[in-house]
Amino acid sequence: MKKRICVIGGGRWGQNHIRTLASLGHLGAIVEADAERLTLLLEQYPGIEGYSRIDEAIRACYDGYTVALPAEMHYPVGMKLLQCGLNVLMEKPMTLTSAQSAELVELAKQTGARLMVGHVLLFHPAYRKIKEIIDSGKLGKLFYLYSCRLNLGTVRTEESVFSSFAPHDISILDYLTGDSACSIKAKGSKFLQDKVYDSTLTLLEYPHNVHAHIFVSWLHPYKQQLLVAVGSKGMIAFDDATPEKEIHFYNKRIDMKNGIPVKVEAPDEIIAYEKKQPLTEELAYFVEHLDSTISINDGQAGYEVVKVLETVQQIIEKQ
Repeated sequence: MKKRICVIGGGRWGQNHIRTLASLGHLGAIVEADAERLTLLLEQYPGIEGYSRIDEAIRACYDGYTVALPAEMHYPVGMKLLQCGLNVLMEKPMTLTSAQSAELVELAKQTGARLMVGHVLLFHPAYRKIKEIIDSGKLGKLFYLYSCRLNLGTVRTEESVFSSFAPHDISILDYLTGDSACSIKAKGSKFLQDKVYDSTLTLLEYPHNVHAHIFVSWLHPYKQQLLVAVGSKGMIAFDDATPEKEIHFYNKRIDMKNGIPVKVEAPDEIIAYEKKQPLTEELAYFVEHLDSTISINDGQAGYEVVKVLETVQQIIEKQ
């Protein structure tokens, strides 16, 4: 029998979950407290169960649950589900604090439930291809990466630009390096509001002398979602904000000859990759691994991202 997934939350992102799971044939139920919205969704997806309360959906015991609620609700809802041994995909950020995330990771271990976090860009085919290129050795020894996520807006009034923009970048850097940062430095700037940072630069050091930085700002004249990876044999650049969404491999490096740095260049390449929808890939992966091990975007990976968010906020507030 096909796995049946219950989506908790019928807001904007929850509706993306609902639509995608329906297209995959795995939508089992929807939980939405707004009665009018729930009615409209059930009319749109006939034959699907609808609940106004989470407890009712828990008693129905679906194969898995996706949580697409405001971030402050992730921890209490995740606790309820995991305490019952139910499989959960939590949208990002996993929780508001690393302590809460660690508690959910431990609870999943105790109950044997699968716990996954919705860092959807790890299922973006371009980043998957870049990971493949790095792991193949085509770049040689990985030296450093940098990630820029820039735009004009959307300006938040409660959270800094790092908390708003950077979870994607942290998850991508951890994924590409295969590790979590062992050293973090950060600097933030406030221009529009007294307590909210509009621009931040974060420096991260990973094991094996791999370095990275993340630059995020919502005060920028144009949109950019750029990732650059530099190695001993070549370099990669990918900007997800461009219409072409091309992966560029720059066949450039610096060799040391008799103690003298020498630039070596060859023709560049555009790396082909299969274009797929990241959310479709992510939800399909969750469904496929309900009876096995989740190795991409598991609870531990979600915890590591929240820990970096928390650490950077503490650093910039002390500056």
